Amino acid sequence: MDMTGERRIEAPRERVWAALNDPDILKAAIPGCESLEKLSDTELKAAAGIRIGPISAKFAGKVQLSDLDPPRGYTISGEGQGGVAGFAKGGAKVALDADGAATVLRYTVNAQVGGKIAQLGSRLIDATAKSMADQFFDRFAAQLGPAEAGVPAAAAPGGVSLIPLEPLGLPIIGWIGIVLFLAILVLIFGSLI
Repeated sequence: MDMTGERRIEAPRERVWAALNDPDILKAAIPGCESLEKLSDTELKAAAGIRIGPISAKFAGKVQLSDLDPPRGYTISGEGQGGVAGFAKGGAKVALDADGAATVLRYTVNAQVGGKIAQLGSRLIDATAKSMADQFFDRFAAQLGPAEAGVPAAAAPGGVSLIPLEPLGLPIIGWIGIVLFLAILVLIFGSLI
């Protein structure tokens, strides 16, 4: 599965870069994320509970950052195991371009899934991955949006409202895990997360 996209985030590039490297921000942006631990400047360990159609699983794995070019971007790659549900592995290239006081985040993702998850069909997997990536970036952007007098962006008047935690019955973390674990979140990570 391959996916590309871009998001305009109303924050300076340096702030977006810092957030993409902050486990607390990524964990908050990835629904279903049970833990996200920074092992080093280039390695993270994550665990997430996901539901994909009729399959529920807990994925655990590691994510590696490479091609670091602060604050312009990096490559993220990883692999996660979900027991009998299967596995996910893949990577993403993330690029940040300054656009005035905002940042344009571009991503290109490739991922492979195996086991029971792969039996669900590419249309369901692709649609869910797209939905999860959208949710991750919405949450990520909401955390970085303008804040008023110390009020977090998510609580600021007129702030971005969060989308449902489980659209189509599937938490974002599952697809970010599949796509990046990949991971939204982020975008997510976030495309992440």
